[in-house]
Amino acid sequence: MSGKTVTVLTILVAALAGFFYYDTYWLEPAREKRESVKGRLWEVEPKDVESLTIKRKGETVRLRRTDSGWELLEPVKTRADRGAVDGIVTTVVTARVDREVSAAPGKLDEFGLAPPETEVTLEVKGRAPLALLVGAKSPTGAWLFAKEASKPAVIALSEIVARDLGKPVTELRDRTVLAFERKSVGQVDIQLPGPLGGESITLESVEAGKWRLTKPRPLPADPDVVADFLEKLDGARAKDFVEDAPKSLAPYGLDRPTTVTLWVGKDKERASRILLFGREDKDKKGVYVMRSGEPGVMLVGEELWTAVPKTVGVLRDKVVLAYQYDKVSRVELAGPRGSLTLEREGPGWKITVPEALKADTGAVNGVLWKIRDLRASGFLAEEAAAIPRLLPKPDVTVKVWEEGAKEPKVLLLAASRETRGGQPAAVAAVEGRGPVVLVDGKVLDDLARGPDDLRDKSLLPAFEMGDVKRARLVSGGAALVVERKGESDWQVVEPKRGGTKERRVADLLLSLKALRWKSIASAKGEDAARFGLDKPELEITLMKADGGEIAGLLVGKADGPLTYLKLKSSATVYSVDSSLIGDLRKAPVEIPG
Repeated sequence: MSGKTVTVLTILVAALAGFFYYDTYWLEPAREKRESVKGRLWEVEPKDVESLTIKRKGETVRLRRTDSGWELLEPVKTRADRGAVDGIVTTVVTARVDREVSAAPGKLDEFGLAPPETEVTLEVKGRAPLALLVGAKSPTGAWLFAKEASKPAVIALSEIVARDLGKPVTELRDRTVLAFERKSVGQVDIQLPGPLGGESITLESVEAGKWRLTKPRPLPADPDVVADFLEKLDGARAKDFVEDAPKSLAPYGLDRPTTVTLWVGKDKERASRILLFGREDKDKKGVYVMRSGEPGVMLVGEELWTAVPKTVGVLRDKVVLAYQYDKVSRVELAGPRGSLTLEREGPGWKITVPEALKADTGAVNGVLWKIRDLRASGFLAEEAAAIPRLLPKPDVTVKVWEEGAKEPKVLLLAASRETRGGQPAAVAAVEGRGPVVLVDGKVLDDLARGPDDLRDKSLLPAFEMGDVKRARLVSGGAALVVERKGESDWQVVEPKRGGTKERRVADLLLSLKALRWKSIASAKGEDAARFGLDKPELEITLMKADGGEIAGLLVGKADGPLTYLKLKSSATVYSVDSSLIGDLRKAPVEIPG
């Protein structure tokens, strides 16, 4: 191939590539745009509309686009609902002409256009204002008569245009009570009314999710209370626009309001958002509010007023003992059931005092969660100096060690003569620091735990169901042996081969894993006949694939709500809840199938 040919082909390829680019990125979008505006009343995009004026009988509605949305200028000056106004603008701008009804009508009143039902004017970026007169609906109601103000022809448009242009002003107003971003709030001021100015409360954000009271006195704040209030304020919507320019604020209790000020942003961008709360209206289940700088009175739901923290007692942090669960390495409990020491062992726990025992991880976590969730219901004293007077002899003492800490955090608890909500209360404090508080009296029982309450009471050693290859059950002198043949398939191999109800085998294994003893009936297993274990009612043996024994269980007699059991490998006799043994007793009969 000659060099000249190559050059020609190169030019052709480049030309084709250029045309493809031009068609894809220039011609095709232009064609799509032409198609999108085909049949429209105006070739205008909604985003280019800068203002909207709707004149209808006895009312003029005027709106102006702002950086953040839309502003209602008439009949009242206030924020507009961006979505609602954008919807009207889109409907009008993208309206398509169904047909031309009359090119030169003789009488416009025949079409409801003299005077028109509605007149809408749009100010559009870069061009002269556009005006549309909207008249009566067609006899079928599907269309309406309209005409451009600058043209004589009467046209037919969808009745949706009239529907949107006829929306009442209340539907165009922004019902957001106070616009702000929760994450940008750095301070909250609450000014309560009173004869001398009332109480002032100030909250400051310490870090994400943590707040501190700085006024009237420095205290940690309850993060849940603050978060709930800000969430409800952020989501609050006006139920009703009560009065736009009231002659007096007294009927609404807004002459002496509770003032909530949110400070958002930082440094030069720091700004306030202020909401005034008036009186509650029980009949309307709401409270009257005003935005600072705006004359209108709104009614909002009573749940917002309920969420406003009105006292230091409500706002202050009520956590009695704060600690990091995953950092706890040791716990000591001392109470009416004696003393107990727990130490973390891998993902679980062990008892080291009064004797070395495996602990029930779930039960230990339950105790730790009770401590974590303990909240003050009242405050008796602020200073640690009051502890000896209010807590002279603790009924329960809890010591919590966290990794890296030299000393434990010590929680002191004692019964109180006071009640809260008709229920007994307890006095609590953290040793060496205030405050001294009242808590739910039930915590004394929840934390007064002894070794028997927290030790692991699993009857069988831990095993995985998949590790069990064979199970042998002996009842009434007859033996039943089942063997795993697959992942979940089981077969009877003794006394003769046959199928099984595989679900019942799984139930048997699950019941064995879940067995927990209630008490030790005989530590050394003396007098087996007394417990029916000299001739057990049922014997169950679980074996591994190599023939090794996983566990062996002997089931003795029932004594009312209790049944006696022991492991084949141990002399200790345990009592268990008889209701846990029902499936085991029925297994030899129900498994074959």
